[in-house]
Amino acid sequence: MPSLSNLYLLAYNSAQAIAWAVCLSLSLSSVAHTKGVNGAYASAGDLIYLCQMVAFLEVVHGAIGLVPSGVVIPLMQWAGRTNCIYVMRQTHEVQELPAVFITFVAWSISEVIRYPNYALNCIGSCPPWLTYLRYSAFLVLYPPGMGGETWIMYHALPFMKKYSFSYYTFLMF
Repeated sequence: MPSLSNLYLLAYNSAQAIAWAVCLSLSLSSVAHTKGVNGAYASAGDLIYLCQMVAFLEVVHGAIGLVPSGVVIPLMQWAGRTNCIYVMRQTHEVQELPAVFITFVAWSISEVIRYPNYALNCIGSCPPWLTYLRYSAFLVLYPPGMGGETWIMYHALPFMKKYSFSYYTFLMF
């Protein structure tokens, strides 16, 4: 019988897998609705923000020893994505950039692979092809994801000057 922690991780990873699949679906369907790639944020932005905020639990999981990942790597990944989605939420001028679509699709595909892999590993029945995808898909997904994030942040810089604590300066240094 699986332990309580394994059942929790199964539920958490399954919920994230489903949520990210919905994010992917919303991002892709925005193309059909807008006849372009400019509607991804309006379609999926709020759900992606929610998924990303919930993903902080992965840092907690590592901190309390629930998973062997530790704290630093999950925190860095969470902070990087959270910074990007925060900038998107606060800077309406970048929400219709094609980079948002590119970023959302890259993030969603990577999570639609990663979370089912974690969930199935909790019950000891992850197929080898999914494990292979988990550790090799980043070769294809990392460049557009990072490129999209960089594009968004670059285009947001002029608008960041309006923040009182000088977020623009923080991003530049």
